[in-house]
Amino acid sequence: MGDVSLDGGGMLPLTPAAFQILLVLTDGERHGYVIMKEVEANTQGRMQLGPGTLYRSIKRMLADGLIEESDERPDPALDDERRRYYRLTALGRRVAAAEAERLAGLVRLAQSKRLLPAPSAGGA
Repeated sequence: MGDVSLDGGGMLPLTPAAFQILLVLTDGERHGYVIMKEVEANTQGRMQLGPGTLYRSIKRMLADGLIEESDERPDPALDDERRRYYRLTALGRRVAAAEAERLAGLVRLAQSKRLLPAPSAGGA
């Protein structure tokens, strides 16, 4: 696939659920239950993905080429063989980065409108 422009190749904006799933998968392969728990932790409980939302989002992201199912499996003695593991594709990483930049632009606009405080000079 070719380069994805800053607009994510027409894939932006992502749904909040899709962006959160991509953020989780930037840390490596995960299965559905772990994705749900990490999204909940990352959002301090403000977003809780139910199985229906999670798997609809995963199905769409698989079809769009943002994620793929992993062929690698943990030791069967340590894992449930029915679990499916997902990982970010190169396209998925580029689209996630484009979405993060889009959201950062919105934050900068909100700061310029004084809806949010401007970042401190020391950075953080």
